[in-house]
Amino acid sequence: MLIEVVGYDHPDAVRLVEAIQREMVERYGGPDETPVTPAEFAPPRGLFLVGYVGGTAVACAGWRSHGEDAELKRMYVDPSVRGNGLARRLLAEIERTALQAGHRRVILETGDRQPEAVTLYRSAGYADVEPFGIYACAPGSIYLGKVLDVPAPAG
Repeated sequence: MLIEVVGYDHPDAVRLVEAIQREMVERYGGPDETPVTPAEFAPPRGLFLVGYVGGTAVACAGWRSHGEDAELKRMYVDPSVRGNGLARRLLAEIERTALQAGHRRVILETGDRQPEAVTLYRSAGYADVEPFGIYACAPGSIYLGKVLDVPAPAG
């Protein structure tokens, strides 16, 4: 998978975010209503990534600054390519770029109707954190975070 930085309003990003929202409607009965703007995913305060396989956009994820943390948003892999490790690769790139931008922790909100996402995050070292955002009091919301490893200085 080729991972590229794109704007949140890039046509491939828009198409994948629309697919995420359709999946949220199927799983939860409505879209994710967390307010987001393209500017939040523009460097240096954020970043949005799209993963391509064979020239086709099949995965996406972004982070935006949330205080000192980077908040992971809009993580998605097209069902046709799930189970191939693409989400794990995308998550690693989110962590790498957030760390490079000066963040020491990635936080996220997901839900109990996304067990595969919860499994991915927990297996990647994410643990429970304090709730935040518009779903902080919503039943079934799961809040996770991970302290990022700071590379040892060279030499």
